[in-house]
Amino acid sequence: MHTLLITGPGGAGRTTVAAATALAAAREGQRVLLLSGDPGDPLAELLGDPIPPGLSVARVDSGQEFRDELVALQERGSALLAMVGARPLGAEELTELPGSEQFALLRALRRAAAAPATDLVVVDLPPLHQAVATLALPAQLRRYLARLLPAEKQAARALRPVLAQLAGVPMPAQWLYEAAARWDEELAAVQAVVEADTTEVRLVAEPGPAAADTLRLGRLGLALQQLPVSAVVANRMVPHGSADPWLAGLAAQQEKYAAEWADEGPVVALAHLGPDPQGQDDLDRLAAPGGLVPDAPAPRRAWTVEDRLAEDGVLVWVVPLPGAHKRDLDLVRRGDELLLTAGPYRRIVPLPSALRRCTVSGAALTEGELRIRFTPDPGLWPRTR
Repeated sequence: MHTLLITGPGGAGRTTVAAATALAAAREGQRVLLLSGDPGDPLAELLGDPIPPGLSVARVDSGQEFRDELVALQERGSALLAMVGARPLGAEELTELPGSEQFALLRALRRAAAAPATDLVVVDLPPLHQAVATLALPAQLRRYLARLLPAEKQAARALRPVLAQLAGVPMPAQWLYEAAARWDEELAAVQAVVEADTTEVRLVAEPGPAAADTLRLGRLGLALQQLPVSAVVANRMVPHGSADPWLAGLAAQQEKYAAEWADEGPVVALAHLGPDPQGQDDLDRLAAPGGLVPDAPAPRRAWTVEDRLAEDGVLVWVVPLPGAHKRDLDLVRRGDELLLTAGPYRRIVPLPSALRRCTVSGAALTEGELRIRFTPDPGLWPRTR
């Protein structure tokens, strides 16, 4: 199954483009699921009624997801809550907390990817900066769980069932580790969908200087997470050749930025329809030039280690970061991990095994690649005769 994640700067029309993409794919005979986490129900207004064959629409209800999850968590820990004298909260008392939208969307993405009889899942993600943070969450939280509750250090594991029987309630540590194991399993399933070779990201933006800055940083954050951008949709392109000086100037500016984006990868240009698109006829007009229905996802660029020991005495870790500026970047070695900062984004990655026996001896940014040099540590590196 193919998963297409659509995001972009706020107000750029990403929900409209997601709906047009899903509709165009369904018109071509694909079985499509369109998923959105936007509050309200903008897709219902965009698509109208009836929904065409081959297209299913699902909206994430983050409030209901939050209530269901917290009630289930209370039920699993009911014995422990009773032991400390806590009173469980009723579902009608619960209102969702900040951040629950991201978790609800990720769980819905996992369910959508496992949906039977589906060829394409189109996901209308939040605005770009929030989308990058959301897609990075599963890997980040799994790392936190592994550090704070490492499975290999569960002391007295064999005694816990006995202690639980004597006390009459599950031991807190046992309950905590069991909950952490469930969370890790769910996060791993979501992470597998996000990082799958069949998943790609498409950016939607209205060409202009503000969008260019946002896209550059967004691309940087996605590259840091090794998430490929398959194309940029240049939305609301006004026709060129107008006698009106204002329209002619706007068209020239849009063409300029769309051409710059085309130097970095495929660009799909969509015409400005005038009024906001409403209904399937408008969405069909928007998709008419073609290019919205995705092909097979492009392969992801791996972070490779170049062996330059013979020439320069170093190993070089090549990290593709297209659009990065030197001022955007920072890196810190800590144990067997590398803390990479790119603009407003940060990722902590484990070092490949060969590099763990080395020290960081320098880094350089060259043509969109961060090249980190590692020098073998004589005390750790295997000696050769």
